[in-house]
Amino acid sequence: MNGTRFNLFENEFGAKFAKRFANAGLLVQQSSLPKATQELMALRASQINGCGWCIDMHTKDAAASGETAVRLNLVVAWRESTVFTEAERAALAFTEEGTRLADAYEGVSDETWAEVRKHYDDDQTAALIAVVALINAANRLAIITHQQGGTYEPGMFAAAVN
Repeated sequence: MNGTRFNLFENEFGAKFAKRFANAGLLVQQSSLPKATQELMALRASQINGCGWCIDMHTKDAAASGETAVRLNLVVAWRESTVFTEAERAALAFTEEGTRLADAYEGVSDETWAEVRKHYDDDQTAALIAVVALINAANRLAIITHQQGGTYEPGMFAAAVN
């Protein structure tokens, strides 16, 4: 199918929902969880879910915020890369396990949870949970409505919901 199936912003109910959803994302962005970590997590979940729109968005927003091409390109193979900190690796493992719920009966493993808690305080842990929940929901919204990647410009989403 070519083109978007449905534009939430052009529907009264959809626009109200999208604005509230975006506000939840803005709250997470204001948390003490590093912005770079948030973008890496969003990119990794979007890669797993095959969401072209979200991959496009988070790659471009991260690059605009100063993230390097090397790190963005290696997110997909973070376990076989040396460019991520221990804290980022814990966040990426948490993202994968929290995204692939159907692949593991226990969801996030005790080992990954322990690594997250070693590197992140309570507020950051709450933000980590929120990032995984929100990006997985965003991936579904974009895939269901057939939002395609390639046309996103950095900051476009924030401008659309303000």
